[in-house]
Amino acid sequence: MSRFYTYLVIILLFLNSVTAQIKLCSWNIENIGKSKSDQDIEFMATTLKDFDVVALQEVVAGYGGAQAVAKLAEALNRKGSKWDYVVSNPTTGSSYKTERYAFLWKTSLLKLKGAPWLEKKYQTLIDREPFYATFKSGTKEFTLANFHAITKSKQPETEIKYFKNLPSLYPDLNLLFVGDFNCPQSHSVFTPLKSMGYTSAFRNQKTSLKKTCQNDNCLASEFDNIWYKAQKTNLINKQAIHFYKKFQTLEEARKISDHIPISIVFSLN
Repeated sequence: MSRFYTYLVIILLFLNSVTAQIKLCSWNIENIGKSKSDQDIEFMATTLKDFDVVALQEVVAGYGGAQAVAKLAEALNRKGSKWDYVVSNPTTGSSYKTERYAFLWKTSLLKLKGAPWLEKKYQTLIDREPFYATFKSGTKEFTLANFHAITKSKQPETEIKYFKNLPSLYPDLNLLFVGDFNCPQSHSVFTPLKSMGYTSAFRNQKTSLKKTCQNDNCLASEFDNIWYKAQKTNLINKQAIHFYKKFQTLEEARKISDHIPISIVFSLN
């Protein structure tokens, strides 16, 4: 074999061994539906355009929710990259507000594997059961479990306690739990997940917006997070996106959402 081809093989082997970095964003967008104006959708697209995959919570279950996500995908497509999206069926819980979830992703970087699905085994125990989607990055795969818990006053820990069973329910999947848990990562309900090797990307990071800022303190509670298994996923960077600072008043910002987006950059081991 000539020296040129030897070098070529080495370079190809090196490139194959390099793990791609994936930029993930999770956002409780607060009732994204027909109430969101074209200007709102454009602002969301500008905020999200640099990510590779986005998980949204609080998509309106009735008319307007899926349509707003489609508009968001169209707006993202005008930002320079090709995006695809999927919207879940309405969640099935009857004792609280039903919603949809959504995923959006750049098709040049990620491929959707199979059909996304709503959790079936625990749909009677979790009002807004998680919505899963498996993505391929090169030869590696990861599965996002998108979730929006019941409100703090209704004790979200009574739902989150079932998450300890999900890794064994899907033993072949690299699960990342993303969304609005309405519960801080320090709560004891997360102890079983932690004992399995899961880690929260954010600690002591408030993510919900107050109704008014107090001395530039505009965030209220530590609700949103991303949980990953460190054995399978390498956290490279994390960021809380204070989008409300782009508005003159918090009231204007809250027309977009009462939560800030959170994001991580990760690679797959």
